[in-house]
Amino acid sequence: MVELSIITVNYNGLHDTCALIETIPFNEFSLEMIVVDNASKEDEAAIISKRYPQVKAIRSEKNLGFAGGNNLGIKAAQGKYLFFINNDTVFNYNEPLSTANAFQSIIDRLESSKEIGMVCPKIRFAWDDNPIQFAGFTPLSRLTIRNHSIGFGEKDRGQHNTAHPTPYAHGAAMLVKREALEKVGMMPECYFLYYEELDWSMMFTRAGFTIFYEPACTIYHKESQSTGSCSPLKTYYLTRNRLLLSKRNIPMPQRLLTYSYLIGLVALRDICKYTIQQKRDLAKAVIRGVNDFLHNIQGPLPTNYI
Repeated sequence: MVELSIITVNYNGLHDTCALIETIPFNEFSLEMIVVDNASKEDEAAIISKRYPQVKAIRSEKNLGFAGGNNLGIKAAQGKYLFFINNDTVFNYNEPLSTANAFQSIIDRLESSKEIGMVCPKIRFAWDDNPIQFAGFTPLSRLTIRNHSIGFGEKDRGQHNTAHPTPYAHGAAMLVKREALEKVGMMPECYFLYYEELDWSMMFTRAGFTIFYEPACTIYHKESQSTGSCSPLKTYYLTRNRLLLSKRNIPMPQRLLTYSYLIGLVALRDICKYTIQQKRDLAKAVIRGVNDFLHNIQGPLPTNYI
């Protein structure tokens, strides 16, 4: 059996995906890499297969979303451990520790206890002096459905170099034990984009597993290359999926208070703000997000709306 399966989802992101592949130590570690092309405009799976014959590239004719694409990769994976990583990331960005050793460090953390089911590396941004993006998460507020990434925006001076449990995994990089995944189940596909890793983390916790942050491995994240930093697509899914996460994970009657806050305060505030700023596409995205949640519409946003 292959020790490590690296799974990434590609959507019109050939350049980023190839940059990631170039940093994978195929000859230094027992691994396979699986790229799921999530219905890109071109058949980018075919291009990747031709350019990198050592990569298992899978073409989906339908955009399955973040979770659906990763779940398709899971079905093809043979590794004892599965490493889910965004395609807009790279390894070994002038780091003294080799990528192969970094892989071993997070596997060792994963195997250090039967209770650990998932481990995330340190994540730094791939620009300027590479500030920290993630060194663990704080707990999620049941009212606002928000939390904070520890170390976010800080210069990395080694202040977050101690491994520790974290309540949630970061979707950009998650290492999972196969036996834990088989117990918990695959990623929830109802979100399509954003918040599925938080829900999945809660599924792991309910199944009795702990999630860890391990700084001995670092990845570098470009972020928001496929959806944009403030697009109607992102605004829609963030609006709808906060509500959906509440529905799936917060018990009554607390959930009603959360709905009141997210719809009556946050959504209304955002609609007014975007309207005043003449960003009507974003205001429409908020309205559509609330409406689709209330009507239990969980499919992907129509392309003609995007």
